[in-house]
Amino acid sequence: MSTTAAPLQFESTVAPSEQAGLTSCSDPQLLRIRRIGKQLFNVADCIVTFNNDNAVNPVMDTSSAAMDRATAFCHDIAPSEELVVVHDAGRHVSLKDHPSVNGAPHIRFYASHPIYRQDATLVGTISLIDHAPRTGFAESDRQTLADLAGLVERELEVRMLNASQLELQKKNKNLRRKSLIDPLLGTWNRGAIMRILTIEAIRCDKLGLPLGLIVADLDHFKKINDTYGHPAGDEVLVKVASRLRSCIRPQEALGRYGGEEFLIVLPGASHATAMTVAERMRAAIASQPEVINGVTLNLTISAGVASSDLFPAATTEELISRADTALYVAKDAGRNRVVNATPDSN
Repeated sequence: MSTTAAPLQFESTVAPSEQAGLTSCSDPQLLRIRRIGKQLFNVADCIVTFNNDNAVNPVMDTSSAAMDRATAFCHDIAPSEELVVVHDAGRHVSLKDHPSVNGAPHIRFYASHPIYRQDATLVGTISLIDHAPRTGFAESDRQTLADLAGLVERELEVRMLNASQLELQKKNKNLRRKSLIDPLLGTWNRGAIMRILTIEAIRCDKLGLPLGLIVADLDHFKKINDTYGHPAGDEVLVKVASRLRSCIRPQEALGRYGGEEFLIVLPGASHATAMTVAERMRAAIASQPEVINGVTLNLTISAGVASSDLFPAATTEELISRADTALYVAKDAGRNRVVNATPDSN
């Protein structure tokens, strides 16, 4: 416990970073605690400050120029591990020459209590400021100020916990997303694209919309692997996936269905629309050769298309089967082409 004669250390005036998303000048919960402090102690202000060195998740730097003088005064005083009570700053050996004491706003009474983080690290203070000296600060006052510090510590703890939970949720979401993504191509993997197909089939059925899908296969992929090696084959697949992705809208989905086979889900697409998308994909692959390890490769795809507007009673598995059959018709017809499945094509 410090008295009017106790030495206080001053910190250089720097921009303080607030703790765990708390800024005492604007955070609603801290403003509430400050208002309670002002009312309980009948002082000019109750101010919460946090250390620079122990900032957690800083979200705002408050420069001295932007602070009011009383807040800047509190920031200038190094946090103490004990309760500090200065009855008359004008007579205090360390404070009397401070500009906010011998000039506006003429601070005279100052009291502060340390604020600790859950790991017992000193992170800041809660301070009382008044413009008139005080002759006493009872034990009950000291306990009340300690209780206010405890409220701030509790708020810090809640914010830290919330931040940890959000970070954990983010990590879990990323892990879950990774489990759904093909690691080589960055497209949906087979499990994910099948799940998307099921979800979209249910949604389109409820809305009375058609559901189109495309099964596309890279022509002569085995020959590329056998001739140039699997790393070259992987690079080709990455290039092809990128071009296919550029041909669809955000609400449509591209997934790796097999080794070099892709499944494209087109919610709301009739067979005519699905054919247009498939033809756009075919043209995108065939329009420009790819250079892989110095070798120019002319790539093409074959594709089969099916839509629920032609097969209204078909399950998703049956639609895939229809598109897959159309795909093999395209391959048998010479590859580099798109074939639409129709009810009389089987």
